[in-house]
Amino acid sequence: MSIWMAMLIGVCIGVVITTIILSNTRNGRIQAEYEQYIAQLQLEHQQSLLQAQKRSVNTSRAVLKGKMAEQLAPMLPEFCYLPSDAKFLGDPVDYVVFDGYTDFRDGEGLAEDIDVVLIDIKSGGARLTKGQQAIAQAIREGRVRFETLRIDFDDQG
Repeated sequence: MSIWMAMLIGVCIGVVITTIILSNTRNGRIQAEYEQYIAQLQLEHQQSLLQAQKRSVNTSRAVLKGKMAEQLAPMLPEFCYLPSDAKFLGDPVDYVVFDGYTDFRDGEGLAEDIDVVLIDIKSGGARLTKGQQAIAQAIREGRVRFETLRIDFDDQG
């Protein structure tokens, strides 16, 4: 019986050792798969960061170019009005042009020749904002008026 017992103990030890070896091999394989997956995710993350940085720089450049175009527009040949008639606002529209005002002021034009024009300068693929579209609609529908606000400091005491 001791031989059978020794064989049984040997088989049990063999099974335990085999299980441990196979488990370590499987765990190592799983660990290697996850390490590879983590490395892939890190690479994708770095690529995403680089793309985001490029998009950010390109957007910043486009915004700067647009701001420069807004400021320089009255000097460009595409601008059909006298620069002296244009008043820069910047927001929500870039310019209010009092077309004909300079001539009227200088005695060379009539009051009836003055037109008020709101202009927004766009470059590239830029489009009007919702607010600018609403302003354009208000003008088309005639919802425009002129008001005078009089402030009297003498009555304040």
